[in-house]
Amino acid sequence: MKIITKFWIGLGVLVALSPLGLLLPAHFKAGAAWGEWGANEMRQLVGYIPQGLEKFSNFWSAPLPDYAFKGWEGKPLLNLSLAYVFSAIVGILLCFVVAIILGKFLSKK
Repeated sequence: MKIITKFWIGLGVLVALSPLGLLLPAHFKAGAAWGEWGANEMRQLVGYIPQGLEKFSNFWSAPLPDYAFKGWEGKPLLNLSLAYVFSAIVGILLCFVVAIILGKFLSKK
């Protein structure tokens, strides 16, 4: 089996496992995933908002906030899991397109 085939199979497995980021914290009542804290969660965890986080917290708005579609906040876990898979596929496609564009740009030099 070619290495690129193994790569795509591995990536597909990771996409299929992506809903674990939603299911495991809910199952263990762990709150948000580690490192995905917003400014308010950071204030609760450490008692203050770091200056840089406060300054840039509204700089970027994710295309799929919370890895779901607008209005899906109260949906069952199955729907949210499908949104996680969709979000993973969108992220992979965006990375792939950027890598192709950069590769073409850099290979001309």
